[in-house]
Amino acid sequence: MIGRTLGSYFALRFLKSIAAIFFIAFFIILLADLLEMLRQTADRPNFSWFKVLLVSLFKVPSLSEQVLPFATLFGAMAAFLSLSRRLELVVARAAGISVWQFTLPALLVALGLGVFAATVYNPGAAYLKARSDEIYIDLSGAVARLAAQTTRDAWLTQDGKDGESILHARQSLDQGARLATVTAYLFDKTGRFRERIDADEARYQDGHWTLTNATVRTAEAGPQTFSTYAIATYLTLEQIRETLGAPDAVSFWALPSFIEAARNAGLPAFQYELQLQILLARPLLLAAMVLIAATVSLRVFRFGNIGRLILGGVGAGFVLYVAGEIARDLGSAGIVPPPLAAWSPAVVATLMGFTILLFQEDG
Repeated sequence: MIGRTLGSYFALRFLKSIAAIFFIAFFIILLADLLEMLRQTADRPNFSWFKVLLVSLFKVPSLSEQVLPFATLFGAMAAFLSLSRRLELVVARAAGISVWQFTLPALLVALGLGVFAATVYNPGAAYLKARSDEIYIDLSGAVARLAAQTTRDAWLTQDGKDGESILHARQSLDQGARLATVTAYLFDKTGRFRERIDADEARYQDGHWTLTNATVRTAEAGPQTFSTYAIATYLTLEQIRETLGAPDAVSFWALPSFIEAARNAGLPAFQYELQLQILLARPLLLAAMVLIAATVSLRVFRFGNIGRLILGGVGAGFVLYVAGEIARDLGSAGIVPPPLAAWSPAVVATLMGFTILLFQEDG
């Protein structure tokens, strides 16, 4: 077995390399988002450099979660290439250490990062994302001028004791329980148009929506302004979450309660189940990235073809990403069971990595 000192040395090298790639990508995303935020808010009366920086800084952790598998792949490749170039792996092989032994520290680092990302980083990113939304609304000054910066436009068709209504919002917060920049079209029991309401905000409460700073327009009368206005609905909070909620904005620890609430309400919870399984499968996915990196990096300086092998690793990572996205779409639609959709890319990539390494190293 590889010694503790050498294993710790290899593990630290891999961790530093992965962290360097991840933080480079993090700051690139932060810079791009910061420039976009400046473009959106530079003319706002409440413009503040500090608030703009906080909005981007709090939002980027959620965006950068998707970067971690690729940071692991490229970081592991860089670490393997560095160790090979400095002949450290040659010395390790000469001392009788096999490829499986000096790959083990990298696999342990990947598994640890996966557990940390799911149980610590993801909840923190979800919390910061919610804070980013709140600061952005304050920064915009008037919610009515809010750009749809965090989620797509939300449309909701509902029925209530006063008739049917259609709600459109430029932004949804709190998994759909809070809507910003709302326009509502209300119809009577016969389906005839009754009134249009424009409001700064709508909050769901038991059995109705409470609109803030609402302007009501009807065909018979001119615009009327109300500080609060209520719209009845038969929708439950679970139904709204299933329609408007973004599963990737829910903390890892809160996902089981969301799934249970949806099931108790008789609603499908495919998206939330898929997100939970994706987070559970993340350690294995990162380990698969290390194995892919090993297959394209360990033989570089012995046999040449540096560019071809590195390009092969990048291509393998891209193919794995596309396969994961296809599986995610199938799982979120309920076509494929969420556990199968979440775990299959990581399992297949891991088996392929082991197979290729066995062929390369052990014939």
